[in-house]
Amino acid sequence: MSTRRFRTFLHENSLSLAFGALFLAALAAQALAGVAEYNDQQIADGLAHVSVAEYVTSSDYAVDVAENWQSEFLQFFLYITATIWLVQRGSPESKPVGEEGRGTDEEQKVGAYATDETPSAATLGGLTARLYARSLGLVMGTIFVACWLTQSIAGWATYNEERLTQLRDPLSWPGYLASADFWSRSLQNWQSEFLAVGAMAVFSIYLRERGSAESKPTGEPDSVTGVSS
Repeated sequence: MSTRRFRTFLHENSLSLAFGALFLAALAAQALAGVAEYNDQQIADGLAHVSVAEYVTSSDYAVDVAENWQSEFLQFFLYITATIWLVQRGSPESKPVGEEGRGTDEEQKVGAYATDETPSAATLGGLTARLYARSLGLVMGTIFVACWLTQSIAGWATYNEERLTQLRDPLSWPGYLASADFWSRSLQNWQSEFLAVGAMAVFSIYLRERGSAESKPTGEPDSVTGVSS
């Protein structure tokens, strides 16, 4: 790849690359902070230190990561699907009032209204086209379920480790799913995600961020709905 093409690639993909880099940096920093906290507890319990590699492959690290991931993907799954039918007058995060629903073939550029640029999956018809039309929500929902399962299994292992050190009987996986520990971990993340999404939808009615794709143009009236810069 030439230098010019490489620079073009970086520019055209700068948003995903920047957040990808931030994600990896935060994940690594979490591992370092987490192993330090974990080893402090090991010292207090009279146990041996663990290495970073041992920590990042432990259930303690897995449950902390998975419980955050599942709440994020739950947020996006719910918002993607809720905004099909629910609206917020004045918010750029909403479709205009009166345009609820999945839209017509003409609006979606499918069927007789497909163009040369329409993705091939949308033109095949049948199950393929129906799945493609719902693919974003399906993928987000699937990742949420996968992260939720990972969190529940890792959390179950961590919880039982603590119970065994206290000379208490371990719980079964269904027993852990019904426990306060599992739901406390889940709900403390879910409530913050729901608050953030709701706040964004409402604040963006009245507030602006010039040049942002998540904001209405600075001079647009508060009542205008579904308009971004």
